[in-house]
Amino acid sequence: MAKRFQLLNNRNLNPTRFVFFGFLVVILLGAFLLWLPISSNSREFTSPLVCLFTATSATCVTGLVQVDTAIHWTLFGQIVIIILIQMGGLGFVTLIAMVALMFRQRIGLGQRMIMASAFNLNGTAGVVRMVRHALIGTFALEMIGAVILATQFIPIFGIAKGIWYGIFHSISAFCNAGFDLFGEYSGSYSSLTAFQNSPVVLGTIMCLIVLGGLGFFVWEDVYTKRNWKKLSLYSKLVLKITAILIIGGWIFFLMMESTNPQLFGGMNTLDQQMNALFQSITLRTAGFATVDQGALSEGSQVMSMLLMLVGGSSGSAAGGMKTVTVGILLFALRDGMRGRDQVVIDGRSIPANRILNAMTLALVMLSTFIIMSIALVVVDDLSFVAAAFEVASAMATVGLSVGITPDLSVVSTLLITMLMFLGRVGILSFSIAFLTQKRKGNLMHYPPVDILVG
Repeated sequence: MAKRFQLLNNRNLNPTRFVFFGFLVVILLGAFLLWLPISSNSREFTSPLVCLFTATSATCVTGLVQVDTAIHWTLFGQIVIIILIQMGGLGFVTLIAMVALMFRQRIGLGQRMIMASAFNLNGTAGVVRMVRHALIGTFALEMIGAVILATQFIPIFGIAKGIWYGIFHSISAFCNAGFDLFGEYSGSYSSLTAFQNSPVVLGTIMCLIVLGGLGFFVWEDVYTKRNWKKLSLYSKLVLKITAILIIGGWIFFLMMESTNPQLFGGMNTLDQQMNALFQSITLRTAGFATVDQGALSEGSQVMSMLLMLVGGSSGSAAGGMKTVTVGILLFALRDGMRGRDQVVIDGRSIPANRILNAMTLALVMLSTFIIMSIALVVVDDLSFVAAAFEVASAMATVGLSVGITPDLSVVSTLLITMLMFLGRVGILSFSIAFLTQKRKGNLMHYPPVDILVG
């Protein structure tokens, strides 16, 4: 058994490159299994492009689909998809660590570095303990969610299918994946529209989405400190920004869509409140829907794109720029407008390299978002808003769509597949893996110069 982990303990192994190729291998294996006739209800080979798209969407916990999950895939295919979702949500590196812990194997420096990279941590201190707690917490919360959902699904679908649906949707929600199995019950690509009046189903799904999107570092911090004042600045920022985004989005969608007859207009007040809150939460990279996203007003679609691009928190199943990244940029804007030469948050200054990293990530994501949106407009002759919504959903690993995913051309399908992969592995991890080497100190220092800005 020790030999199995020899590669992971290699100190010369590039962690981010290992994560990159590891995800790629998992996706290709999943695509192959979905391609087999045993995976499709027609008992025929599925298009390789559809299999690659579905496997990427599942592993990258996105939720965009070109065929309805319940209608097209057999139970075997659905099991493959949920395994890919679990591996993508936890990170396959975490699952490797789980095997090592089960067999009481020593986890060396190389493996600790890989796990730290997978969780977007800055160092390896405490990473094994965090992984252990993450595994226990994940399976416990998914089990609780599955039991609660099963109580609602068993009366509708029977015992066996009700239990399976509870397990599937609990994992899909916690991992922020957005895959559902209700195509045969409420129509193709219907997601959770049949349960928009069910407080238990929607409440459970919302709780799982939020908990899955907070990140394992915040879990660990809350578990060990158990006191708001003792929490790290990072955890406080995550919790504050998450609450602000959820409440802000909730209020916005209530104001914009409460009279829209295709969305909340025909609901009673309680259902309006619940579905508007669900819309705000699911945009944090979850991908479930209780209303037709294509029926959103243009203003609501733009707001949806902004929330998707922000995403969840580092070290979680969520994608996007991440909450703290956006928070740092907003604080930098505040202090810059005040003429300060430091970015200060709660009496602590943020290092310049962190601000530069946040700016780099934001600019890379925004430029990629604009370029890819234009590409979809040119290739498939789509409206810019529809194309931008699809691109934001893919690169932030959300999974919501205005209904254009099944009709994308081959070129657009490949572009969206690439964006889903890029969004999950992480733009910075992608860059580090292929574009940067170990940094060296500058051999020469150049004199500063003042330039005009603005």
